[in-house]
Amino acid sequence: MVTSLAALSAMPMDAFTTALTGVFEHSPWIAEGAWEARPFASLEALHREMVAVLARASDERKLSLIRAHPELAGNEAAAGTMTTESIGEQASAGLDRCTPEELRALRAGNRAYRERFGFPFVMAVKGRPRSEILAALAARLGNSREVEVARCLEEIAKIARLRLAALESAWQRQHP
Repeated sequence: MVTSLAALSAMPMDAFTTALTGVFEHSPWIAEGAWEARPFASLEALHREMVAVLARASDERKLSLIRAHPELAGNEAAAGTMTTESIGEQASAGLDRCTPEELRALRAGNRAYRERFGFPFVMAVKGRPRSEILAALAARLGNSREVEVARCLEEIAKIARLRLAALESAWQRQHP
């Protein structure tokens, strides 16, 4: 069991990767790549290294990571197949409590976005109002694919930082 950043840094690669499995959606290769840079002086240092691993990845791997993210209030949410992390993030934004009109707008926006770019709309939604999310989705539909790939990767880095902070909070609750 991970109790601190020092304990995480001391783990062998497989345990380290398992402990960080939810940080980057369905992409353990990022934690594996960051393992070599241990020990980490701070959570920020760990995050920077994980983002650097992502930055060095091939375009194909980057797109695979983007495609690993669920649509907001999409089919994965309806089917109950999202990761625990995604469920919590979407719930914190109230996406599990959309009005019928919001849900229609979100699903139509998701569909248009996926058709235009070939991957799901990704946004760090934790704690954000639904109106802001819907406005961002509509605005980003006007971007180029290149801009959206970069934007999705930026949002994924934000999501990862929030997930690392949640892990750190859990460690502190276990060992105050």
